[in-house]
Amino acid sequence: MSRGLFSRRLLVAAAALTVITAMAPPSAAAPDPGPTTPWHHRHQAEIGRKHAERIAAGKPDSALRTGRSSTTAESDEAENAAEAAAQYAEARTAPGIVAPGAYGAAWAELQALPHTRGGWDHVTGLPYDSDDPRYRDIASNSSGGAGLVSGRITGVAADDRGHVYAGGADGGVWRSKVGGGRWEQISERLSSQSTGTLELDARGRLWYATGEANTGATSFVGTGVYLLDHPERGEFAPEMRVGGNELESTVINALRFAGDRVWAATGRGVWSHSTTDLSGPWQLEFAPNPDYLPGGPLASDPNAAYKNIANDIAIDPRDPSRVLLAVGWRSGDTYNGFYAKAADGSWQRVTSLGELPTGSGDVGNVTFARSADGSRYYAIDQSPTLLNTDPNTSLQGIYTSPNGDPFGPWTLIADKDELKASGSALQDEGYQPGIQAWYNQFLQVDPDNPDHLYAGLEEVFETTNAGQSWTTPGPYWNFGFPCWSIDPAKQTGDCYQTTHPDQHSAGVVRYQGQTYFLAGNDGGLYRRPLDGSADASGHATDWLPLNDGTIDTLQYYSVGVGRDPDGHGVIVSGGLQDNGQSILRARDKQMGSNFGGDGGDTYLDPRNGCNTAEEYVYLAMWVTQNCAVNDGSWLTDPSKATSWDIAPPDNALGGAGARFIAPFTADTHNRDTWVAGGRHLWVQDKGFTIRSGDEWRSAYDLGEGHVATAVASSGGTVYAGWCGPCNNQGFTRGIAVGRTDGTGWHQLDLPVEGTLPNRYVSGFDIDPADAQHVFVAINGFSRKWTEGPGAGVGHVFETRDGGTTWTDISGDLPDIPANTVRLLPDGALVVGTDLAAFYRTPGKNCWEVLGHHLPTTAVLQLRSGPDGRLYAATHGRGIWAIDPRLHHDGA
Repeated sequence: MSRGLFSRRLLVAAAALTVITAMAPPSAAAPDPGPTTPWHHRHQAEIGRKHAERIAAGKPDSALRTGRSSTTAESDEAENAAEAAAQYAEARTAPGIVAPGAYGAAWAELQALPHTRGGWDHVTGLPYDSDDPRYRDIASNSSGGAGLVSGRITGVAADDRGHVYAGGADGGVWRSKVGGGRWEQISERLSSQSTGTLELDARGRLWYATGEANTGATSFVGTGVYLLDHPERGEFAPEMRVGGNELESTVINALRFAGDRVWAATGRGVWSHSTTDLSGPWQLEFAPNPDYLPGGPLASDPNAAYKNIANDIAIDPRDPSRVLLAVGWRSGDTYNGFYAKAADGSWQRVTSLGELPTGSGDVGNVTFARSADGSRYYAIDQSPTLLNTDPNTSLQGIYTSPNGDPFGPWTLIADKDELKASGSALQDEGYQPGIQAWYNQFLQVDPDNPDHLYAGLEEVFETTNAGQSWTTPGPYWNFGFPCWSIDPAKQTGDCYQTTHPDQHSAGVVRYQGQTYFLAGNDGGLYRRPLDGSADASGHATDWLPLNDGTIDTLQYYSVGVGRDPDGHGVIVSGGLQDNGQSILRARDKQMGSNFGGDGGDTYLDPRNGCNTAEEYVYLAMWVTQNCAVNDGSWLTDPSKATSWDIAPPDNALGGAGARFIAPFTADTHNRDTWVAGGRHLWVQDKGFTIRSGDEWRSAYDLGEGHVATAVASSGGTVYAGWCGPCNNQGFTRGIAVGRTDGTGWHQLDLPVEGTLPNRYVSGFDIDPADAQHVFVAINGFSRKWTEGPGAGVGHVFETRDGGTTWTDISGDLPDIPANTVRLLPDGALVVGTDLAAFYRTPGKNCWEVLGHHLPTTAVLQLRSGPDGRLYAATHGRGIWAIDPRLHHDGA
């Protein structure tokens, strides 16, 4: 999650920084709600403004690229990643926690439903160029150097025959037989496509651990571990799961092998299993607070998800019985530390490992790596104390055990300052190497040289002498370096291409006689020769993005569709996790990015898709009326910029004023009237001609601590769902109804124990013919799986009297979080959920799966296009479209 900069974010950065420094460990207070989110790639906006200011003042440009302020939104980056994960989880777990088996049961219910006729088309199955020179307006990231991108890659495994296996955060497992590229999906049949890690064992079998390892306590995403015997030609299937359901509904941070056992570090402790007999259950090896595990006496405690987090496991290569566990929640708790087995078989905290700290405040997220010959161990350690107190970094350090013993003694080989001096792009106060060490970590040792190490934080670092010196072959981006230029004729100015920021996974592959290093991050997968070349600054000259369009792990929050003004079809655009705003015009062969950063909600003018409104996060909104096409001339003349900052006032309040991905919409009867939801319901009537955030007016105040989760407007009548608190500690939800002119506002009577469940309100659709007739989608799981007050039953509800009464129309819909609902012109209803899109025929009460070929992934938003097709924004497999007018089975 990465971001650039624009002036309205100054107060947000300060507010967000306050959140991160004030966090308390779960044992002392509520669980960390996230630090609040990742920062904007919109640094380019400030570059342009500063350049213009210096030119206007007659000053030279020599200091232009080093003058960012410590009070700017740069600190946001360290917070966006956590807030995104936390809020995504909140929607699915509130008002309690989810028990194991919930997703498996929903998957079984899904398999029993029929499908309608028709197939989904993959809209975004083509390259996405983040440096597309067509889009270099003031809010774009183009020219930063990331090149072709896809979604977050959280697992990488590779062999010496050119096979690469890449696991998307929510996109499943992909295989390449050519060292990366020409990808094929091999986990389509599984109910979970969320990747914790991928590992090849000594026999060449591929182990797939589900449940993304993002330290976000997102306990709903995994369904266990799967084993593929012949990964070079096979595909994963449900019957390949190892053990039972013991590892369902948790995250898996690491798999490690010791003799004939595999060990798993999970969000619910450390487990192990035989690698030969795969049928028995997983064995719980260690949980520091077992009372908080499912079935325990404290399982319903709001802190339960934070009480047994295990991050990694180090095993002595000479004696597999000597095992070191790295355990702890990123923000700190009394149980954080390293553990080993005592003589009596109990697990005890290790008190001394040399220079590797063992205190609970110094041990957070940890990654281990061992050299192929067993002669060295390496570790990254993130410090909860620094996370809570240091605005610059949360990195304790990078360490080595030079004798290969996981019990050391360990020595420090790099800290924040050493890495900062190695060619890092992160030179500013408030954002320096390791500031997201709780989220960004990998280690990869050269299999032929134990002194050669790659380390991933926000950037990619390298040492060839076991840490005596370091370089930064993969800097955060090229903005700030003297070689950078906005020139549209140059893809990355005069700089070499770098990787996308925010590193998560790594590997080494041999292909056609060459050995390559692989880096997985928020932008996909990148490759360079293992012993690659670099310029004088230590920046690599030989990165190759492997995101060739055959892999689509893009994590969309939204989708917008409008007619292309050139008269040849439609423009499709959407907001993405850490990959800005994608734009695909009707005749394009690849997508471009016309807004940088995290892309949130999106609205395109159905009549002219180049009229685009997009959100960064927290209602930081921008608008363009020419698709944000620009030749860079705004650098010398700011008046030539074609994007305008229109953030409503709630944006200045940061996380206190709006959700991370906050909702906004246009009225269905008056496309020039927009409603945006933070703490306030903001309204503006200028449509795409709005040029300033001051042009919004507050129609209604939801109240202290309340923020909008969904909004819809039809004929001036607005429905707004809200939560506050939004996590499972005291979760509260509601629905407010009123008019865009500020009249008639009132809160609906929604008792905790009532028809409408006390769960997250995630989407509305209003009957355009009757504003009293409304449908609402409710997230989370029903009370069978969720321990919390008022969890209730059902996911889709209908009112015909403006919300006075509600009817549960969920019927035989699987018990799965519902994210979005869409009423079609013929009266049919479509619901997007965490597993599929479902269709209800007009006049019927039963549900069918909509169409064929839509991957198993979360459908976060549905949008009808002017071409009559229905578009689905999925959070892990891109954008898909279907014609819902096709006759369904049995019609």
